[in-house]
Amino acid sequence: MAYTAGGGAPAAGVAPVGSQYCVCKVELSVSGQNLLDRDVTSKSDPFCVLFTENDGRWMEYDRTETAVNNLNPAFSKKFVLDYHFEEVQKLKFALFDQDKSSTQLDEHDFLGQFSCSLGTIVSSKKITRPLLLMNDKPAGKGLITIAAQELSDNQIITLSLAGRKLDKKDLFGKSDPFLEFYKPGDDGKWMLVHRTEVIKYTLDPVWKPFTVPLVSLCDGDMEKPIQLEFECINPKKQRKKKNYKNSGIIILRSCKINRDYSFLDYILGGCQLMFTVGIDFTASNGNPLDPSSLHYINPMGTNEYLSAIWAVGQIIQDYDSDKMFPALGFGAQLPPDWKVSHEFAINFNPTNPFCSGVDGIAQAYSACLPHIRFYGPTNFSPIINHVARFAAQATQQQTATQYFILLIITDGVISDMEETRHAVVQASKLPMSIIIVGVGNADFTAMEFLDGDSRMLRSHTGEEAARDIVQFVPFREFRNAAKETLAKAVLAELPQQVVQYFKHKNLPPTNSEPA
Repeated sequence: MAYTAGGGAPAAGVAPVGSQYCVCKVELSVSGQNLLDRDVTSKSDPFCVLFTENDGRWMEYDRTETAVNNLNPAFSKKFVLDYHFEEVQKLKFALFDQDKSSTQLDEHDFLGQFSCSLGTIVSSKKITRPLLLMNDKPAGKGLITIAAQELSDNQIITLSLAGRKLDKKDLFGKSDPFLEFYKPGDDGKWMLVHRTEVIKYTLDPVWKPFTVPLVSLCDGDMEKPIQLEFECINPKKQRKKKNYKNSGIIILRSCKINRDYSFLDYILGGCQLMFTVGIDFTASNGNPLDPSSLHYINPMGTNEYLSAIWAVGQIIQDYDSDKMFPALGFGAQLPPDWKVSHEFAINFNPTNPFCSGVDGIAQAYSACLPHIRFYGPTNFSPIINHVARFAAQATQQQTATQYFILLIITDGVISDMEETRHAVVQASKLPMSIIIVGVGNADFTAMEFLDGDSRMLRSHTGEEAARDIVQFVPFREFRNAAKETLAKAVLAELPQQVVQYFKHKNLPPTNSEPA
């Protein structure tokens, strides 16, 4: 393994390439236990180096301070990284015993290393793993512990205000009052933060409660002044009238400070992403033994179905603790009676349709191809309703415990559009999202209709979806792109959908701390 210097933590205020996908920043704390003792007359002097993978090469990102004469170090230096949910961010933590003042790592004794994705750490919040030597053998009894914490000020403040006996400003009527909030800017001038709605024709207004991020109101500094006069003073009237008291008062009816939970808050709080795959086995895909078939597995061991499974699954699997995923098929005739099924386990075990990791899904998919007959029609609603039943059970949760993700891979036009629309509308009320990847070159207009980016989906009865939960992506647009590009596209909306659901239901993260 070659360690390459370079890369490194980004300078403060500098946005990394692709930062439009970044959810937030994560701080990693590292400690070691029972490290190898490489020194003869004393204990090791360990330090930790973090490497990130870039185009298949490990690049040094940052390193901690050295803990002198210590086999159980808790490093005070933290690693701060941009967290990208839709990417597999591979990390390697390597510990060394500092022997010289040199910055060259080959000048120091190697104590062990551990590799994983950032998603693995974030989904567990804190992990402890054995350290390995270069030959993948245990580094004695050495362990490494890594803890993740989000770096953000996500507190929000909700204010409810009213006015009493305000000045009459209009000649032929009462005033049309509104409130403005200002904070001091870096240049010393007052900067507008928030303006309430205007309430017409009243001297006793009651404004709607409003919410603003605490960082917007006062830069997150609870001691920072904001400009809002509770006793309204008109300087002109004050100069003219000796017995002038005020021009009305502003009443603070309520003030509440809460945390505005982010996607990472829910993941760090223990929310599990429950992943299910639905695969189209209709006859329009073609005979899987024919190279022109969308289910034909090429000599490289892949096809568009497998590529889609890998693109999404390799991200999602980090966020499910047991990594056991149901994999279902639809549109095929099954042995022994060859009846058509639109909701069958591709491992042919209806009581246990779970596959072990993305590898297990791929193996079950490949193994089932010779044993089924491709048929039809292309019905989505049975599989959507299947996952929705489990998502409905999760609505009993008092905290954000589970969120369900259904990946449907299909080659054509939906046959049961009315039933599918109804199923999606009902699922929009549940902790559930649907990702549809269209393979082949069919007309996918109907899929784009389900993806409510431009307008909210309605069922055939006229009921409107509670929120947009469908993301459709045609695979053909990514055939010549890097494999990571497809994952970014299909998962782009998922963090927002997760947060939107739990916030609407007022469900905090499972392991959240009081605001």
